[in-house]
Amino acid sequence: MSRPATLALFAFALALSACTQRTLVITTEPPGALVWLNDVEVGTTPVETDFTYYGGYDVRIRRPGYEPVQTKRVIQAPWYELPVVDLAAEMWPVGQDGERGLHNRVEWTFTLTRALERGPDPAAAEQEIIGRAGELRSRLKGPDWAPPNPEMPVGGDRPADPQRPETKP
Repeated sequence: MSRPATLALFAFALALSACTQRTLVITTEPPGALVWLNDVEVGTTPVETDFTYYGGYDVRIRRPGYEPVQTKRVIQAPWYELPVVDLAAEMWPVGQDGERGLHNRVEWTFTLTRALERGPDPAAAEQEIIGRAGELRSRLKGPDWAPPNPEMPVGGDRPADPQRPETKP
């Protein structure tokens, strides 16, 4: 084969080749939440963004009036992105729906939970937290458990440890 024919064939092969496209689609119920992937803001749901690598992603989602979401998700590589096979996939001219190259589309959906309504009264909020802490303590210690000194004020000194002698200044 002559040199000009080889160059023409190579140029034709490059024109037909296409890269693999990778798209991540994130939706929330309800929509309108701000999304960060690996501490980079990608937009408001529903959001569609390209991704470069497979593996773990740190996901943060926030929407006013809803509890924030902070989690880790993993994108698994499809079979055509595995080593050696990916060389042929990168050169594959026609993908799904007639588009150029192969397209990996990953979809994640998150359901947001309404945030608890907090009143403007800080004392009521403090009592609510103390009540929830007491409920948690009773679940952890059992119904017969009682604090060592129930009359000790919140945030006060700890009761003396009988195993450790007290030192006086």
